[in-house]
Amino acid sequence: SGAGLALSVLVVALLSLLYEVVKMGKARVLRRALLAVPPSLSREELLEPEEGDGGHGATQGRWFQFHVAQTLLHVVQVVLGYALMLAVMSYNAWVFLGVLVGSTVGYFV
Repeated sequence: SGAGLALSVLVVALLSLLYEVVKMGKARVLRRALLAVPPSLSREELLEPEEGDGGHGATQGRWFQFHVAQTLLHVVQVVLGYALMLAVMSYNAWVFLGVLVGSTVGYFV
């Protein structure tokens, strides 16, 4: 029906908007993670802290929290991306336009 199609297009547009929001959120978490780690801290120290590390344990904990957040956001982004791909593969022009509009609005916002 027409109402069902309109609702489907609206839901797909909102999912596209959410995809863009998650993508930007992931980039923001990455930026915060990079700012949380001092440039003098090497990768080896971050992955394998030594005893008496001079306070790097807190930095390692913050880095791990940011990494977990990025991982969860990545999983959400992948799931949304595949769901949108499946919606577009329904070969419905209105659904395709809904994905385009939602993605455009999400990127603009």
